[in-house]
Amino acid sequence: MTRVLPSGSTALLVELDDLDAVLALYAALAEQPPDGVVDIVPAARTVLLVTDPSRTSLSAVADAVGRTTPRPDARTGGDVVELPVRYDGEDLAELARLLDLTPEELVRRHTGTEWTVAFGGFAPGFGYLTQPGGQWDVPRRATPRTKVPPGSVALAGEFSGVYPRESPGGWQLIGRTDVAVFDLDRDPPALLRPGVRVRFVEAEPR
Repeated sequence: MTRVLPSGSTALLVELDDLDAVLALYAALAEQPPDGVVDIVPAARTVLLVTDPSRTSLSAVADAVGRTTPRPDARTGGDVVELPVRYDGEDLAELARLLDLTPEELVRRHTGTEWTVAFGGFAPGFGYLTQPGGQWDVPRRATPRTKVPPGSVALAGEFSGVYPRESPGGWQLIGRTDVAVFDLDRDPPALLRPGVRVRFVEAEPR
C-alpha cells in the first residue's frame, strides 16, 4: 500500500510497504525526477520529495508520483563500488557463533552477493546497505562502543555499513576498509549514495 502525504508546505512523503518498494520507487524517481523536485531522500519505508514551490505544486508532484512505474531492477542498476575489507573485526567470531556460522562462512556470505545502498543516515557518508532476500538478522551489541574506528565494516539487523569517521556505535564489527567513504574534497563527498551497488572483497590481512 502506498500513501502520499504532505510534509510541511514544500515536500511530500511517500509511505511504502517495505524496503524493496522504496528501492524500486527511488530508482525510478531518481532517473526521471518530477518537474520542480529538488531533492529525493529515501529511508527505510518512505521516500521524501522536496519541491521548489516556485516551479510546481504538491498536488502536481503527487500526480507525477502516482504515474511513476517503480523499477523492479533497482538492485541491478547504478554505480558499482568495490570495497576491499580485512575481515578481522572484534565481533566477527562471536557474531558468527550467534548466527550458527563459522567466521569463514560469515565472510563468504558477506562477500558473496552485491549489496545496495538503500538510504543514508546516522552520520554524513554512512550508507545503509542491503542484500536481496533480506537474509541477515543481526542483533546489535548489548553495550554500544563509545568509539568505533573510521572504515569499520559492520552489521546490524538486515543492514551492513561502513563507519565514515570515528563515532559511537552499537553495530557488530566484522572488518575494516581503508577506502574513505566520505571525503569533502571529493565530488560527491559520499561514496555510498542511495542506489550505489557495493561489492565487498576480502583483502589480505596486514
